[in-house]
Amino acid sequence: MNDLGTITTDGPHAVLTFHRRFRFPIDRVWSAITDDAERKAWFGEGTVDPQGAEVVIEPEDPPAPMEAKRVTGRILTWQPPENGTAVFEHEWHQKIVEDSVVRYELTADGDETLLRFTHTGLSERNARGFAPGTHAFLDRAEAFLGNETLPSWSERYAEVAPAYPSWR
Repeated sequence: MNDLGTITTDGPHAVLTFHRRFRFPIDRVWSAITDDAERKAWFGEGTVDPQGAEVVIEPEDPPAPMEAKRVTGRILTWQPPENGTAVFEHEWHQKIVEDSVVRYELTADGDETLLRFTHTGLSERNARGFAPGTHAFLDRAEAFLGNETLPSWSERYAEVAPAYPSWR
């Protein structure tokens, strides 16, 4: 499985998609994505509140003012792991980009988990800008799950950015 994301266009918007295989059970991956304390370790401060159906994310990276990085939104789909699948989908309202939607689809594959991550509703330019950053965050999530040292987001971004075509 290739760790690189893909960008496809859907009318005026783009879809950023990643397929990742995590060598951890679905419950463990679900927890890393949805539990506030675990998510903080690889992504940043925030609240995932399924009862209030709200998400607030304050990522530590990229280096920018928090008012530009802060993400808010409603939870659109909350399906904890059951029968080998799970889905967490939420709105993505962020000052620096158009409103969009992020979706984590998890599928158990033996003792491992397949993740299909999509970010829809971005312009092609913003999707291309988000691709290496999302790649870096997913690499950090994988390291977190494996109790490994998390790669620096900025360094990982710089390493993977050349693999993604830039906006022209």
